Amino acid sequence: MPDIVITTLNARYIHSAFGLRYLYANMGELQVRTALLEFGIQQRPLEIVEKLLAQQPRIIGFGVYIWNVAEVGAIAAILKQVAPQIVLVVGGPEVSHPPDLPAWAELADYIVTGYGEVSFPDLCRQLLAGNEPPAKIIAGQTVALQNLASPYPYYSDTDIRQRIVYVEASRGCPFKCEFCLSSLDLTAKPFALEAFLTSMAELHRRGARNFKFIDRTFNLKTDTSVAILEFFLERLSSDLYLHFEVIPDNLPERLQATIARFPPGVLQFEIGVQSFDPAVQQLISRRQDNEKTKANLAWLRQHSHAHIHADLIAGLPGDTLANFGNSFDALVALQPQEIQVGILKRLRGAPINRHTQAFDLRYDPNPPYALLSSSTFSFAEMQGVGRFARFWDLIGNSGRFAHTLPLILGDRPFARFMQFSEHLYALSGSTWQIALKRLFELTYQVMIGPMQLDRTSALACLREDFRLSGEKGVPNFLATATVSPTAKTVTANKRQRQSIQAEYGGK
Repeated sequence: MPDIVITTLNARYIHSAFGLRYLYANMGELQVRTALLEFGIQQRPLEIVEKLLAQQPRIIGFGVYIWNVAEVGAIAAILKQVAPQIVLVVGGPEVSHPPDLPAWAELADYIVTGYGEVSFPDLCRQLLAGNEPPAKIIAGQTVALQNLASPYPYYSDTDIRQRIVYVEASRGCPFKCEFCLSSLDLTAKPFALEAFLTSMAELHRRGARNFKFIDRTFNLKTDTSVAILEFFLERLSSDLYLHFEVIPDNLPERLQATIARFPPGVLQFEIGVQSFDPAVQQLISRRQDNEKTKANLAWLRQHSHAHIHADLIAGLPGDTLANFGNSFDALVALQPQEIQVGILKRLRGAPINRHTQAFDLRYDPNPPYALLSSSTFSFAEMQGVGRFARFWDLIGNSGRFAHTLPLILGDRPFARFMQFSEHLYALSGSTWQIALKRLFELTYQVMIGPMQLDRTSALACLREDFRLSGEKGVPNFLATATVSPTAKTVTANKRQRQSIQAEYGGK
């Protein structure tokens, strides 16, 4: 039985705990006395506690993040009730910025802040030797990257077959965007390129094809970016998938030329635009050349096969609903395949918290601590944007409404989709658990009802989108209605109904 268990709760099964693998790789002589266990946030706390205690550990170390902070707290409370003799150590972003800690953190025996690859094994050595450190909070020590043991051998064959493989070619970020914890870094530090590519070659040899780079600034150094992309160009296959976070205003010609060589379906770029408003950008210390950003996004869409996932944040200090709408409209015009509409979150330790009083930033006290309102963004407006974001995922980002979406957006994308989402919510009463067939029905009702869109066009677009969705059966509005030359709804006869159902594969 192991003396030490390191564990966390992942948001989904497909995710893997990269931080735990770094800890495990750097446990030194204690590695043989350490077990790595992963759970999911969907699992019951009692079930997780039972599995942890079955290992009979003396020390349990938990990785705590914004997506699992509540669940870890519930587990910690149970552990201290049934096994108070076990030393509970917690680390991770949600406990790295004392005194700003979750209320349950008092249950932990020790808290390791920041990086734990050195400090956590040292703490375990002391505890197993019977030397209990007097201080509860232990500052994580940084170490030169070349001195870190590699985590990559500790992806199992099951991980490689079934989960995302997280990798990092660099650590840290040189930029100071205040909403991000990476703004606390002094700079970005690269791992030795040759050693990194050797690790990637071994993962690829073992069958890894889904690589997600967690580098905050993958395209910061062109030579390194090109070398990594060239490495994967030599190993192209139909199932290769690469995900990178890239700086939006830095895409030199040499990097463009390399990106252009990739076929469809391989590259996904996550591009944090966040806001196009210069005043908001300046307030949060974000350096972004908006014109270069627009030019680069346009180039990627016109000259590459990369899938673009662009991010916007609603509720930044000084932002208004109208300003956010302007940023959304500007981004829609650049046609990324996905636009992630996010709500500002209160990250513990993030510099943006210095604006809390000046802009009356009020956050949900429950994870993930989303903004509720500010002096420039009312609660009602923020709720509306939250519904907008959810319905945008269903309609805009899903790809299922490719023909219908332009009809909804018209020449005022944000205003029109906000109108659409409010009416859709009024009809559905929810933003969750809407079956696809019902979503098509509701979309049709909103389009021809409150939005007063042309019935003929709406039917034609929705009919084609539903056909391409592959969904069985057919929505009632398609099965029971056709459109006359005067755009009035008439009841389809039996033969028409059978024809439509046959087209969609229904009965």
